[in-house]
Amino acid sequence: MFAGPFDFSIVKRAQEAGLVEINFVDLRNFGIGQHRIVDDKAYGGGHGMILRVDVLEKAVEATKDKRLSKDGEKVVFLGPRGKTFNQNKAFEFSKLKHLILICGHYEGIDQRAYEFADEEISVGDFITTGGEIPAMLVTDAVARLIKGVLPKRVVEEESFSKNSLEHPQYTRPDTYNNLKVPKILISGYHQKISNWKQKKSEETTRKLRPDLLKKAS
Repeated sequence: MFAGPFDFSIVKRAQEAGLVEINFVDLRNFGIGQHRIVDDKAYGGGHGMILRVDVLEKAVEATKDKRLSKDGEKVVFLGPRGKTFNQNKAFEFSKLKHLILICGHYEGIDQRAYEFADEEISVGDFITTGGEIPAMLVTDAVARLIKGVLPKRVVEEESFSKNSLEHPQYTRPDTYNNLKVPKILISGYHQKISNWKQKKSEETTRKLRPDLLKKAS
């Protein structure tokens, strides 16, 4: 599941440049017995299977970088109870030397496993069949913010970078079906263009995501 999304575009180039290293850890390698069991039925009944705490801990301990301090490494569970992932959290994670993402699956994870996790995050108020796709989203969002992956100015001007949405964008043709590119953008007056972009960013944010303005204030 993970191989395809990270073999293209920005994340691929970041790995080739040695700026990002992405490793996949198969829980089955730490499974119990001949069949490498990683889950079991829930005590108290219920639907689905629960990932075992002993298997998860072995996997995490084997994956940790023993050379790093607590500030350089984090173990993060992906699940519906966590705080919602956002751009600020992506920036925070991008400063780490090592980020370990645990993909929830089946009915959930044994509660005792949270004792060795640093935090839990969610990608939104909806349920997926597993934590793999949310992990891909987090990995992509974090990787592109690592120093050197993208030009600094690109990151600073993106939506959510300053609790606001980006200004509208246009390209050729200048006129299409009576829809025209704003004259200011083709005027050549750089300061006026910069002011226009800032104004439109604020207008767009106020209209579509007023909650971001509250955060900024």
